[in-house]
Amino acid sequence: MTHDLLGRHRAVLPDWLALYYEEPLEITHGEGRHVWDAEGNRYLDFFGGILTTMTAHALPEVTKAVSEQAGRIIHSSTLYLNRPMVELAERIARLSGIPDARVFFTTSGTEANDTALLLATTYRRSNTVLAMRNSYHGRSFSAVGITGNRGWSPTSLSPLQTLYVHGGVRSRGPFASLGDADFIDACVDDLQDLLGHTRPPAALIAEPVQGVGGFTSPPDGLYAAFREVLHERGILWIADEVQTGWGRTGEHFWGWQAHGQNGPPDIMTFAKGIGNGMSVGGVVARAEIMNCLDSHSISTFGGTQVTMAAGLANLTYLLEHDLQGNARRVGGLLIERLRSAAAQVPAVREVRGRGLMIGIEITRPGTDEADPKAAAAVLEAAREGGLLIGKGGGHDTSALRVAPPLSLNVAEAEEGAAILENALRSIQ
Repeated sequence: MTHDLLGRHRAVLPDWLALYYEEPLEITHGEGRHVWDAEGNRYLDFFGGILTTMTAHALPEVTKAVSEQAGRIIHSSTLYLNRPMVELAERIARLSGIPDARVFFTTSGTEANDTALLLATTYRRSNTVLAMRNSYHGRSFSAVGITGNRGWSPTSLSPLQTLYVHGGVRSRGPFASLGDADFIDACVDDLQDLLGHTRPPAALIAEPVQGVGGFTSPPDGLYAAFREVLHERGILWIADEVQTGWGRTGEHFWGWQAHGQNGPPDIMTFAKGIGNGMSVGGVVARAEIMNCLDSHSISTFGGTQVTMAAGLANLTYLLEHDLQGNARRVGGLLIERLRSAAAQVPAVREVRGRGLMIGIEITRPGTDEADPKAAAAVLEAAREGGLLIGKGGGHDTSALRVAPPLSLNVAEAEEGAAILENALRSIQ
């Protein structure tokens, strides 16, 4: 059955549409933190459809909200007043920390980042954008043009002039040997030097924790230091919260809050987890920035009633059940358990992350050389053990990505860690 579907997939879909595993699986249904494939195999899900099933599979509160809204009206476009869209925008505006915030809904993180770039370049009248090395911001023409990860940027053509800045990866690059304070100072000095050689950019776009890049991050406070430099020159800060938002990092509701000493970002993008699988993305910005466009615009599918109903129900569940606190508590236990296991495996260069956003970097033992084949072998072994994880990284996809639904409990964390430990030991 699965083999037949794979053949049909390859016959009609692009060759570049990536599939996990030597024998790709078809996921047919899920419940809580588990999913089942077409062969009836049950898996503990530690990737959540790329950090998208944020609370739980088949969460009753969300499925009920979707069903009830679908029974009334699914879609009308933004040309008409839309109560669920207004209600969700009000809640996100309050939570964002951005003063006088306006919210625009899209269908994906890619589209949200496109919109943020449109706003920033229009507001600043500049098509120059600063981005971080090892970054990922989506698959559209403009988004791949600001993506600092070679494996996910298929063309150098772009409508933007992109300049890449140091600092998104703490443990690699020319400043890796420095202490945290000196690392930040060196990155700030590099940014100031770069700005001295170019026309004023529109914005810096940055993920507080780099997602596709392998869950790497700078020391806390780096983007606050960057913001001080940017603010002096009127350059905007765009925080890409597509993967880090909604409490996943545990310590903060938004990833930017680890760098918030100089205030919130000018623009923030979000997507993935807020819809718990429904297609929801969006942009939050100060009114003067959001309203800078001097032409009409709409969104046919952004903010459609059924996705907004899902987002409202999901956000309510997240807040009422303190899933941010759960991510901090259970994530803290999980990362320590994985570090303990990895200490016995020479191929593990680093276990990093915070909350329920954990990266495990695989290299050739005793070196910093990436080992994508070993990382792929761990992915396969984890699946054989009944666990689904992701992979990424800026060095030939050699980082494993662990990002379970935020409702993960301690027993499931222990079960997943045990499976991962065995998978890691299998490559020795």
